[in-house]
Amino acid sequence: MATGHHNVHPLPQTNQLRAMHTIIRDRRASRADFVFYSRRIIRLLLESALNQLPFDQHEAITPVGETYEGLRLGPQLCAVPVVRAGDSMLDELRQVIPDITVGKLLIQRDKTTKLPHLYYKNFPEDIADRHVLLLEPMLATGGSAKAAIEVLLDSGVQEGNIVFVNFLASPEGIEAVHAAYPLVKIVTSSIEQRLNENAFMIPGIGDFGDRYFGTTDSAVA
Repeated sequence: MATGHHNVHPLPQTNQLRAMHTIIRDRRASRADFVFYSRRIIRLLLESALNQLPFDQHEAITPVGETYEGLRLGPQLCAVPVVRAGDSMLDELRQVIPDITVGKLLIQRDKTTKLPHLYYKNFPEDIADRHVLLLEPMLATGGSAKAAIEVLLDSGVQEGNIVFVNFLASPEGIEAVHAAYPLVKIVTSSIEQRLNENAFMIPGIGDFGDRYFGTTDSAVA
């Protein structure tokens, strides 16, 4: 899963990760299995994403009275899920950082123009001073991702302070995002082979949001 971009960070393709992908990619997977194994992978993604952030030196005194020269997460942080599918990742992030500050974005493709359209945003007032975890499971063409990043930049967030966390990414989507925003870090669990003629990722996973939230019986996106 090589990539020419130094700011793209795929998870190590261990046997365990590939086994979990095998379960959730299967069109016959139950919703319970899809949610359970997706959450496990999301947790791995989030831990990897947090590792892309700055840490400060911090000492801890151990129970035996010795000093441990350690670290603690440095910057103020904000999670920005893209509604609805991104909320699945927010649920897991709150298990890691319970008091994390949260913003919201709703971006959908306009039925007439086929272009991404911002329908809703709600950010903390000081988001410009924060590092941002942008949460969106699928990076296909990159159109919605670029729209989300543009909204963050317009709100004062520094490009290099954005970590885009996604479940699957296409090579085309990665190229599109990094051509426009090369300082944005991308953390993904899998880089797919390609997009097909309908802009679906191959081999793909179907519609992540529908399968996760159980809003359709179809596994085909």
